[in-house]
Amino acid sequence: MQKRCFWVHENQLYIEYHDHEWGKPVYDDATLFEFLLLESFQAGLSWITILKKRENFREAFDRFDYKKIAKYDAVKFEELIQNAGIIRNKLKVKSAITNAQLFLDIQKEFGSFSAYIWNYVDGKPMVNSFKTRAEVPATTAVSDAISKDLKKRGFKFVGSTIMYAFMQATGMVNDHTTDCICYPI
Repeated sequence: MQKRCFWVHENQLYIEYHDHEWGKPVYDDATLFEFLLLESFQAGLSWITILKKRENFREAFDRFDYKKIAKYDAVKFEELIQNAGIIRNKLKVKSAITNAQLFLDIQKEFGSFSAYIWNYVDGKPMVNSFKTRAEVPATTAVSDAISKDLKKRGFKFVGSTIMYAFMQATGMVNDHTTDCICYPI
């Protein structure tokens, strides 16, 4: 049996996500926005809940097209709140729209969201060498800094824990444990 990180259970969605996405560097703005949206909806919930609803989110939020999401009106907001296939938290839905608008602002300022976010780690993944669950942090000084700056810009649901999970998901930090099949050797 292949050894994976401690958080991966027998659920095939988890296995696929872990083996093919988590910790892999993402530099594409569209995918970075997808993870920003999904991580913000995950706040207070388990990641498997989000993975199970990911395709519903993709359909409900126009394939995570942040340019379209930034223009959502009250009618679209109500449609999303009524959509049982996603997390129907009004604050999270509103934050997705607000965050899409602010995402565009960052693109204008930095050329891309990727340039902005990857600057926090000098453009390359930080690779950790954690052996156990207890060693993996929930936040770091870098996630604190990202969170603080995004909040200052008006982003919502971007606390340090959420931003560290975002960093892990998008490969800004590689936290595969040293005994995992995906740990970089």
